[in-house]
Amino acid sequence: MDKDYFWYPAQILVHLMDIMYEGGLYELLAALPSQLQPHVSRAEDNSFLQDMFGERSLHSLVKIHERLQHYEESRPVAVLDNAADLVHELSEELEGKPANGEIKELLKLLAKPHVKSLLKVHDTVALKSYDPELPPLPDDIDDDEDSVKIIRLVKNKEPLGATIMRDEHTGAIIIARIMRGGAADRSGLIHVGDELKEVNGIPVDDKKPEEIIRILAQSQGAITFKVVPAMKEEPPTKEPKVFVKALFDYDPKEDKAIPCKEAGLAFKKGSILQIMSQDDATWWQAKFEGDANPRAGLIPSKQFQERRFALRRPVATLPFQRTSSRRSSGFRRSFRLSRRDKKKTNKSMYECKKSEMYDMADVPTYEEVTPYRRQSGAKHRLVVLVGPTGVGLNELKRKLLISDPQHFSVTIPHTSRAKRNQESDGVEYHFISKSLFETDIHNNKFIEHGEYKGNYYGTSLDSIRSVLSKNKVCLLDVQPHTIKHLRTAEFKPFVVFVKPPTVERLQETRKNGRVISGKDDKGSAKPFTEEDFQEMVSTAQSMEIQNGHLFEKVIVNDDLSAAFGELRSALKKVEMETHWVPVSWTHS
Repeated sequence: MDKDYFWYPAQILVHLMDIMYEGGLYELLAALPSQLQPHVSRAEDNSFLQDMFGERSLHSLVKIHERLQHYEESRPVAVLDNAADLVHELSEELEGKPANGEIKELLKLLAKPHVKSLLKVHDTVALKSYDPELPPLPDDIDDDEDSVKIIRLVKNKEPLGATIMRDEHTGAIIIARIMRGGAADRSGLIHVGDELKEVNGIPVDDKKPEEIIRILAQSQGAITFKVVPAMKEEPPTKEPKVFVKALFDYDPKEDKAIPCKEAGLAFKKGSILQIMSQDDATWWQAKFEGDANPRAGLIPSKQFQERRFALRRPVATLPFQRTSSRRSSGFRRSFRLSRRDKKKTNKSMYECKKSEMYDMADVPTYEEVTPYRRQSGAKHRLVVLVGPTGVGLNELKRKLLISDPQHFSVTIPHTSRAKRNQESDGVEYHFISKSLFETDIHNNKFIEHGEYKGNYYGTSLDSIRSVLSKNKVCLLDVQPHTIKHLRTAEFKPFVVFVKPPTVERLQETRKNGRVISGKDDKGSAKPFTEEDFQEMVSTAQSMEIQNGHLFEKVIVNDDLSAAFGELRSALKKVEMETHWVPVSWTHS
């Protein structure tokens, strides 16, 4: 480029100087390309200027300069550093003065131990320099080696936030990834693909990555890196706003596949994570939602974790239908029918649009979520109660209905059996013909249905819509595998899992309890047995293992009054507060 292109009229220079003094070097750097544009005649020269002044490392240096300049101007400076000596001299001088009340009070105050200690602390702080002490640049820098960068970072308690690996082809030590929000990322000086040559003057070409990590761990204060920059630097990226709900527990210390255990982020099922980077198809970078610490950690990507879960998962079985039990899964009491012996039922109950085998093929990893708060006048979220038979779902529903019958309601089931004299259509049941029931089954109008003694019974989607349209909270208890078909933007279900306490506690609290049969079985009742308690706990465990990622609230029904209070409180929060829901629920 011809040197004449660096000259421009005096008035432009004056204008740029005004920008520098008023707005700082960073604004000056940003303004230069546009100010020089009229004085550049060749396209390649203009491209050179744009690339030079748009260089990321140059911007980073200017930012560092401005930060340091601001620090120099704004840091507090002590007026004196010998306050303790000055007070001692003042006290000696006052001792020789005629005593009066004010002098006595001042001498007494200055003689107090805590005042003396405070002044000594002040002098100690005033004398100490808190500026970072940086070592001198290495003397053996090759001036001709202009492709090498010397980078100096001050290490504090946090990790540097970068991982390294050895290139399989060249054997070079390469920066594998930069953790978003970490010290290396904030510096803007180290990039993915940079080749690491030295750490604190120690060559690393012949060292293993583990040895380099130990060198870094043992280093204190400033750390000097000698790197060969990558051919292409990463473009600056904005922090994404993608949030996911974790559907499994994860501990990087137990993960043999993670490239750096120290960089991993441990989380629990239900944690809300902000995804910071998905550049790596195997390892994402994430941090906890709302965490003030900007540093991200490594987590397995959705695709990688799904593959791992799929490989671990055994052949699917149906955990809720126990062939050894004297009672089948049968109809639940929400259909007003009891659990009956298998020989008395016509066929297995609770057919649905998809089988449990289909549900178990799903691999829960992460679900993209977004904050949601119910707006005034909007329909209430469907409340779904799930739990094993005998755990107390109907008792909790009944207490909610009694507590506020204008606010809570339940669906009215459909049946194909004939209406009895004391019954009314739309009260106990919706009575329809068997052929119409079968047509509705074929058209997927039932969320659950089954056949008992030659008659169909079921809960229709329209019966749920009917309750919600009246601005009421619809209470529904279903089999766990049915939940996923209710998880739509229309219903936005809040799923509550009611689980039993231990078998020992059940024996203590339900020793007088009875399994109450429904109206269609003439109200027979049988006491709980040891087998019932064992089955209740076992079924609850299976439900939680297979469907726990769908439960938003878990309540242990140890005491009915306490469980009801916990449930009522949770439902109030659902109506009044902001919750995380699947993104798809807000896009309809």
